[in-house]
Amino acid sequence: MSIASIGQIIWVLGIIAWYFIRRPYERRAKRVEVVSNRRSRSEMIGLAAALLGLGIVPGFYVVTGIPESADYPAKAWSVAIGAVVFAAAMWVFRRTHKELGRNWSITLEIRDRHELVSGGPYGLVRHPMYTSFMLMGVGQAFLVSNWVAGFAGLVGFAILFFLRVDDEERMMLETFGPQYRAYMERTKRIIPYLY
Repeated sequence: MSIASIGQIIWVLGIIAWYFIRRPYERRAKRVEVVSNRRSRSEMIGLAAALLGLGIVPGFYVVTGIPESADYPAKAWSVAIGAVVFAAAMWVFRRTHKELGRNWSITLEIRDRHELVSGGPYGLVRHPMYTSFMLMGVGQAFLVSNWVAGFAGLVGFAILFFLRVDDEERMMLETFGPQYRAYMERTKRIIPYLY
């Protein structure tokens, strides 16, 4: 088995893990009433870009090998780094869902009895879900040795992040006011201690 194939298998296993982490929270979320919905066209574009970059483009490549012209030689060290980074992404992703609990939503929504979550990974950054997507994109770039499919995750993440994070923070400020402003002052957005 080639190193490139090992990287692709690890990526596929990571995506399967992502699905099994998210699925129960998605099902539970349907049972909690939404009191405010800020869904917008730009948010939907961002979510579509993330799905395309972190799932569809690399998945299509893994299945078909297209675009083969963008392949580059896979290295064992790259696959090892990618595996560690992708595993870290899944750990953050799981912890984020666990901390959010009934507050979780795929879109910008405030749920009935919504609480400001500031424990676990939320103690370090305001948007650890985006941190997990960023780590997935970095891991994908190391695991999938193709300039298009490998880096599509970072592009998809960036589009989602920049189209959505300001609206999300505005919604949280409107909902939690000074409590969220104080939280903003003591945390960074997605990279602990940096940004």
